[in-house]
Amino acid sequence: MNLDFGFLTWGVISSFIVKGLLFSVQLTLVAMVGGIVIGTLLALMRLSGKTVLVLPAAAYVNAMRSIPLVIVILWFFLLIPLLIGRPLGAEWSAVITFTLFEAAYYAEIMRAGIQSVPKGQVHAGYAVGMSYAQTMQLVVLPQAFRNMLPVLLTQTIILFQDTSLVYAIGAYDLLKGFEIAGKNFNRPAETYLVAACVYLVICFSLSLLVRRLNKRIAIIR
Repeated sequence: MNLDFGFLTWGVISSFIVKGLLFSVQLTLVAMVGGIVIGTLLALMRLSGKTVLVLPAAAYVNAMRSIPLVIVILWFFLLIPLLIGRPLGAEWSAVITFTLFEAAYYAEIMRAGIQSVPKGQVHAGYAVGMSYAQTMQLVVLPQAFRNMLPVLLTQTIILFQDTSLVYAIGAYDLLKGFEIAGKNFNRPAETYLVAACVYLVICFSLSLLVRRLNKRIAIIR
């Protein structure tokens, strides 16, 4: 088998690959921000001690963490148009699915981060007249985010890898860009090899940055 990578010129990369890379990055960032926000709310619900809040939050987290992501993607892509009466589109389906799915994982990370903050600081907040919401916002959550930042970023790297699953609904992500280029030039083996290398370089580089960040946070502690 003779491999030929000569067709991967800058023109091909800019026409097919860059578009997919931009969508993968945008999807990762939007799902990360939305997932952390929703996940933090879910974590607070699970730690509230109120059954009416704990049970639905726990059910949501456990359900999402027990179902393969690709199935959730297909569910949203096929069911949401039936509920709203019109097609939502592959890109919007991917954004909604990833945000809601990743929220379950970020919720568990944030729950661990909140529990890592000494209870004495919570009591101190109450002692100076802060409400529960103020104590969480000003005392607990900033420390929880700092403690869990490396884990949050590691989950985001996994999220970036998982964006390749949107091929199941036809969204134009990084892997889709490589696939189309391979089909157009009849070089699927070469494009998939290069795609694997691109994912490896991006994710490994981000992992190194997270490791350095983790060391800095350990020194601050």
